[in-house]
Amino acid sequence: NYSDTETEGEIFNSFVQYFDDNLVRKVKAMPLVEETSLLEDSSVTLPVVIIGNGPSGICLSYMLSGYRPYLSSETIHPNTILHSKLEEARHLSIVDQDLEYLSEGLEGRSSNPVAVLFDTLLHPDADFGYDYPSILHWKLEQHHYIPHLVLGKGPPGGAWHNMEGSMLTISFGNWMELPGLKFKDWVSSKRRNLKGDRVMPEEIARYYKHYVKVMGLQKNFRENTYITSVSRLYRDQGDSDGQDRDISTEHLQIEKSKFVKRNWEIRGYQQITDGSPVPFCLFAENVALATGTLDSPAHLEVEGEDFPFVFHSMPEFGAAISKGKFRGKVDPVLIVGSGLTAADAVLCAYNNNIPVIHVFRRRVTDASLIFKQLPKKLYPEYHKVYHMMCTQSYSTDSNLLSDYTSFPEHHVLSFMSDMKCVLQSVSGLKKIFKLSAAVVLIGSHPDLSFLKEQGCYLGHNSSQPITCKSNPVEIDAYTYECVKEANLFALGPLVGDNFVRFLKGGALGITRCLTIRQKKKQHLFVERGGGDGIA
Repeated sequence: NYSDTETEGEIFNSFVQYFDDNLVRKVKAMPLVEETSLLEDSSVTLPVVIIGNGPSGICLSYMLSGYRPYLSSETIHPNTILHSKLEEARHLSIVDQDLEYLSEGLEGRSSNPVAVLFDTLLHPDADFGYDYPSILHWKLEQHHYIPHLVLGKGPPGGAWHNMEGSMLTISFGNWMELPGLKFKDWVSSKRRNLKGDRVMPEEIARYYKHYVKVMGLQKNFRENTYITSVSRLYRDQGDSDGQDRDISTEHLQIEKSKFVKRNWEIRGYQQITDGSPVPFCLFAENVALATGTLDSPAHLEVEGEDFPFVFHSMPEFGAAISKGKFRGKVDPVLIVGSGLTAADAVLCAYNNNIPVIHVFRRRVTDASLIFKQLPKKLYPEYHKVYHMMCTQSYSTDSNLLSDYTSFPEHHVLSFMSDMKCVLQSVSGLKKIFKLSAAVVLIGSHPDLSFLKEQGCYLGHNSSQPITCKSNPVEIDAYTYECVKEANLFALGPLVGDNFVRFLKGGALGITRCLTIRQKKKQHLFVERGGGDGIA
């Protein structure tokens, strides 16, 4: 907890390592150090601003605040090769070790090697069904604190506060936890009966909010903030006034050699208690994107999709059920998608006696279907949906089934104003059905509208929007720095790590990168004699 006077001084000293002493007075007035929930404009450049306060942003804040993982003396990793590597530098925290060397040869359910490494340190052999304890223990080393702000639209926990509460999470509770606070310990203090290891989303949301408080991270977090632009400032090498400016793209391309990349300018507004927006402007050396990908539901982009009977989220569908719109004998609900959210919608409709038409493009034997990756004993409700997808498919010889009918290898061609839809099979055969509603659940896109080109230029395919699966942000595998933009980092779903257990690796990679750069900056500062008179 950074409330005592001595710690405040340590935070201030870490600022001094970044700035010349003519800025010291301004640093003292920064909202980061003061106990306030409102953002203020500041001419001081922060080392890091994190956009997004879900588990990705929370975990990064935890590590930037000086928490360091060390190899525990009480446990041995089941991977003997990895354990011997860890023993070579037992005295160093994992942040100070060679992540490429440690992650070499490891395999897991993430394409990012540091994510696989950190996951196996926190949950050894979890994918084989084992519940081994973490081989790490954590220490708070306040001299490693890197000043930062975490900006989020709602309370800490991000999108977890907005998820449909009736469904169990796909992951076990301990896979959802963040370092230093066991989820089981926290949840056992909140409820007596622990039926199984899977939990409700609202419990996860409360856990994340509590985590920020108990770890003393509140001073780094600002809620109700909405980002409108994040742009790079450039300095003209010929300028005598030393001012940074936002240079137009066209001007920059014409005279690239004339300008030097400087810091980031983050603009937005914060909603205060009465709902009115208060604009702010911040400057940062580094920006970390931790927004997740749930901001904007994906659309089919077909005719009639904007009719009011077409929903694009579970909360919309759930609200319609709660209002009694499907009571009595009704036409079927069309559910589009083959992922877990679509399966949740099928279960929701099924449990409320609402007939379902389930449309998806893939074959039921497609090996990439998520259901094939879930053990039957642990996820019986999802396998119930998958069983219906396989055994209750539509046949031209019969009508729709009374409760559920699947349409594999079909897509929606259009919606009509009289609440009908046109489906088309892979062979081109068209069918028309009367609906009571449609629920399109085919994934979502992040809202990166505050970046140039909506952030598309950061992806592997710069002509397409950023998505978790097909076009994640292209990053350096070990630092999580964007390949196409220096001093801009991304982690979590934006880089393909959709599960909480893997996004923690992004926090490790970014913290190591920034720590190395901080040490270089401190060394340069001392070499130039900047340390004189500052204690």
